[in-house]
Amino acid sequence: MVIDVHTHAFPDQLAGRAMAQLQSGTDEVKAVLNGTVSDLLCSMDRAGVDASVVASIATKPEQFEPILRWSATIRSPRIVPFPSVHPAAEDAAEQVRRIAAAGFCGIKLHPYYQEFTVDEPRLEPVYAAMAECGLVLLLHCGFDISFPYDRIADPVRLRCVVERFPRLRIIAAHLGAWRDWDEVERHLVGQPVYFDISTCFDFMDRVQAGRLLRSHPADRLLFGSDSPWVDQERTIASLRSFGLGEAFEARVLGGNAQALLGIGVV
Repeated sequence: MVIDVHTHAFPDQLAGRAMAQLQSGTDEVKAVLNGTVSDLLCSMDRAGVDASVVASIATKPEQFEPILRWSATIRSPRIVPFPSVHPAAEDAAEQVRRIAAAGFCGIKLHPYYQEFTVDEPRLEPVYAAMAECGLVLLLHCGFDISFPYDRIADPVRLRCVVERFPRLRIIAAHLGAWRDWDEVERHLVGQPVYFDISTCFDFMDRVQAGRLLRSHPADRLLFGSDSPWVDQERTIASLRSFGLGEAFEARVLGGNAQALLGIGVV
């Protein structure tokens, strides 16, 4: 199987407005899809992707319920929704438990859009609930192209969380930390955290990218595209261009995610 652990989509009636708003802050990245699940499925067909995680971000506490409901409507063997909770919600930890009880396998958090620092005490009950429920955390790490480069999601902070919550399974998006890869090499390589390869190869030195792919444990690397911002097929081609071998590519493109998410495992 080929599994993309990092995509985004929106309800059809909101997709146009959401995509326009999200693209207004930068000229560096322009969407390749229209932000709907149907367009994502077409992209998956073109790229040979069997399943995609669709990650939502609750930018306000009151978005929890509609995101949870929508996630239930789009769930299928090919679409694996990761709902979201907002750290400012008084019952955020209980919302995590509701997500697990509804049968979802993961949650998405984004420090910039949700205005939190990765290692702040306010998040501890949320992380503890995720670990307790066995949920996977897909976490935006590093800087963000649409925000000032504040160090709220850097590798040092993430390592504190990894050490504090050893049972929490974390996917550190963007090869550990977007545009902070020197710090990834210093503080995260070899740690028990997953890296996805979304939105990184076009923004980093190729030699460093190859070094990170070779130095982090091969069973903790995952294919992620960050669609609709980056083409799935292109991301797969970029990974294969490093010539790391068929066995390595098979693990990154799907084998590791199958084991982590329980997809296609009988």
